[in-house]
Amino acid sequence: MKKILLVVAILLLSNSIFAQLDNNNLAIDELSGKVIDGNRIISTGVPLLIIAPDARSGAMGDVGAASTPDANSVHWNAAKLAFMENNAGVSFTYSPWLRELVSDIELLYLGGYYKVNERSTLGASLTYFSLGAIDFFDQEGMATGTYKPNEFAMDLAYTMKLNENFSISLTGRYIRSDLTQGQNVGTTQTHAANAGAADLGLYYQKAIKAVRPSEYALGLQISNLGSKISYSDNMDSEFLPANLRLGGRYTTQLDQFNEISIMMDFNKLLVPTPPVYNDSTGAIFAGMDPNVGVFQGAIQSFYDAPNGFKEEIQEISLSIGAEYWYNKVLALRAGYFYEAKNKGARQYLTLGAGIKYNVMGLDISYLIATGQLNNNPLKNTLRVGLNFDL
Repeated sequence: MKKILLVVAILLLSNSIFAQLDNNNLAIDELSGKVIDGNRIISTGVPLLIIAPDARSGAMGDVGAASTPDANSVHWNAAKLAFMENNAGVSFTYSPWLRELVSDIELLYLGGYYKVNERSTLGASLTYFSLGAIDFFDQEGMATGTYKPNEFAMDLAYTMKLNENFSISLTGRYIRSDLTQGQNVGTTQTHAANAGAADLGLYYQKAIKAVRPSEYALGLQISNLGSKISYSDNMDSEFLPANLRLGGRYTTQLDQFNEISIMMDFNKLLVPTPPVYNDSTGAIFAGMDPNVGVFQGAIQSFYDAPNGFKEEIQEISLSIGAEYWYNKVLALRAGYFYEAKNKGARQYLTLGAGIKYNVMGLDISYLIATGQLNNNPLKNTLRVGLNFDL
C-alpha cells in the first residue's frame, strides 16, 4: 500500500511529469523585450488522451498517422480502418507505468473494428488508466481513506472509403477522470470530471510503380476537440489535449519475403501557449490571453507563442519509426521521439518486435529515455499487446 499525497496523484497525470522543468524559468532581453528562452510547457487536462496506448506504435517512436492500418487505428487515425484487409479485428495492450517506483499503476487499451461493407467501417476503443491504491490525507495529515483514482476514455468511430485510395473518419469520445475520488483539496470540494470530444481523420495510400513493389501513405488527424474539463465547481476548467497529427509512410518490398516501412509524424497541441506575465501588475507581457474558448484556442495556438515563430516551431514534436517484416510473420521495429527541451523535453528511443501466426499476433515494445532529463514514466518498461483477426 502506498502513502502518496493527493497532490502527487494529480501531478502524475500532468504533462509536467514528463518534463520536470520550471514553468517560470524565463529570460527576457532588456533591449528587445523578447523572451530569450523559457520552459513554457503547455499543460492540459487528461494527458492520457495523447499517450501512445499500444505496443506496436510504442515501438516505433509513437508514429501512427499513416502507419499501416491495424486494430489500434482508432487512437492514431481511424480513417486507416477503411483499408483493413480483414472483416474484423480486436487488440489489447498492457503498459506498466512508473514501474521503477510502484507496482500497481497501469495503462490498459482495448481496440477493435468491424467492416460493415466495402465502404463503411466501424471502430471502437477503450483506454483505462489506474493509479493503483492511494492513501488520502487531509490538511492535518489524518488519513481519510484508501482509494483507487482512475480515468478512462471510450471511443466510437465511423470510417468511409471515398475511393480506392482515400478515406475519412469521424470519432466521438467520452472522457471521465476521477483523480480525487470526491475528496477535498485544501478547502475545495472536488468531483469526477467528465468531457466529450471528437476526432477527424484523413488517410491516403497509393501503390507506386517502381523497381520493387512499393506504397506511400499520408495521414492527418485532428483529435480531442471538445469541451473543457474541471474537477471542481470552484476551479477553472482545463483544455483537453487537442492535437494535430500529420504523418507519412513509405513501404517497399525488398523481395517476396522481406518488407520495410519508414514513417514520420509531426504533432502540435492545439492549445494556447502560456503567456509571460508582468510580476508587478499581473498583465500579460508577451504572448496572448489563454482564457479563451476551445476553437479560439486551437486557432490561436498557431501564433500565440511569446517568442514568436521560433517558439511555435519548438511546439512541434517529431516521431520517426521503422518496421521490418519477414514473410508477414516476424516484425522488428524501432523509432525515436523528440520534443524541444523547453516544451517538455521528452526524448526517447523505442525498440520492439512482433510475431504473427494465423489469426493471432503478439507485439512487445521497450522504451529507452534519452536527452537531458533521461526520464520517462515508461523508461525501461516492457509493453505487451495481443491482436486477433476475426
